[in-house]
Amino acid sequence: MSVISFARERRQEVSNPGIPLDLEWIHRLRVNRSAVDRRCSTLPGRRSVKKEWQTAWLLRALTCIDLTTLDGADTSGNVHRLCAKARNPLRQDIVERLEMADITVGAVCVYPALVERAVKALEGSRIPVASVAAGFPDGLTPMATRVDEVRRALEAGAAEIDIVVRREWILTANWEALHEEIQAFREAAGSAHLKVILGTGNLGTLTHVARASLVAMMAGADFIKTSTGKESVNATLPVSLVMVRTLRDYCRQTGNVVGFKPAGGIRKAKDSLAYLSLIREELGSRWVHNHCFRFGASGLLGDICRQIEHSLTGRYASGRHHPMS
Repeated sequence: MSVISFARERRQEVSNPGIPLDLEWIHRLRVNRSAVDRRCSTLPGRRSVKKEWQTAWLLRALTCIDLTTLDGADTSGNVHRLCAKARNPLRQDIVERLEMADITVGAVCVYPALVERAVKALEGSRIPVASVAAGFPDGLTPMATRVDEVRRALEAGAAEIDIVVRREWILTANWEALHEEIQAFREAAGSAHLKVILGTGNLGTLTHVARASLVAMMAGADFIKTSTGKESVNATLPVSLVMVRTLRDYCRQTGNVVGFKPAGGIRKAKDSLAYLSLIREELGSRWVHNHCFRFGASGLLGDICRQIEHSLTGRYASGRHHPMS
């Protein structure tokens, strides 16, 4: 399959109105940690791709990146440069050699206060602006403030909202409170895509991860997302496998379609290939598209660009040839 035909594969679209909370289904969920680890150990090694196939997969990974800046020192200038990189993630000479136009990242993600500036910087492109909200990264501000933050991000022009849940509800198995909280954000978000961040590094067990994923989908999440990127442990293949299989079972039983976003800790191009393999094998090729799959990993972009250049020239460029801004 050529790079171009790979890019034209039929894609899936997220569509999840949610369902009533089903505690019996939630309590039935159990995760076998040993089986998860065995499955994940097969992904990085024997699922390797080479030559033009690797270039095609790396291009797909690039288009699935949510290019993000969530720093206390963010300024209008930072956001403007990030948006310029989102529009043109590859150098022009590489684009010309690939004979592909309109290669962009999946979205740009910023704090609510910077959404309006990002929207203006991306005007005329098809790149959506996402905003973290709901008391990011801990979710411990008052509920009314968190809901209002979602609404304000939407008013500023955000098309996607990445909300963080209160981990207490998961750790204490208060699934009713978690479902009610996410439903409130779902209502506030309206037609915007709602990505629900579970903070999996704080959840302790994979069974907690599976149950929280299921509750989030029942409450109407369009995407389930591993982490804020601020935890000590962020996205991992075992956590991702558990979330993806829970997502698959939910979609099969309800007919709804939910996306997945691993975030934090994914920095190497080879790691992105392992995640794409996981998604394609567990969910099918229609999910390997930015409408249903995203990387929350801005640091990944530079290495992908270096690997794509190497596939074309046979040489590795230094990082300065592929600056992030």
